[in-house]
Amino acid sequence: MATDFVAITTIYSLKEEDNRLARRRKRKSRRRQEGRRILEHVPQYSIESGEEKPVTAARRFIQAEGILPPALLLVKRNEHTTDRYFWAEKGLFGAQYVEENHFLFPSLRVLEPSPGQEPLALASR
Repeated sequence: MATDFVAITTIYSLKEEDNRLARRRKRKSRRRQEGRRILEHVPQYSIESGEEKPVTAARRFIQAEGILPPALLLVKRNEHTTDRYFWAEKGLFGAQYVEENHFLFPSLRVLEPSPGQEPLALASR
């Protein structure tokens, strides 16, 4: 009898733990998801930072290659970490900020989607 009680309480506590983990999922912001979809249509460049700080490597790469905005730069810091930057007319921004505030960037104007069509980003030059 005691073994049955232990087994039942163990199963119950595992179910409780699963429920708690399920509730902790991070809410996905619609505004940020929309910004991420817009940034998918922007040219991307992947570079490695080497010995420099990621932002310095991104700025030097932009200058050396003569990259025109808008552009997304993926700067590999080490084998585990990649920093994302957005090159706009007004400067270099963190990609997460741009995803959340894409409406503040004129180079990311969005066409109103027709029914059944995804929005597209226009690059203004």
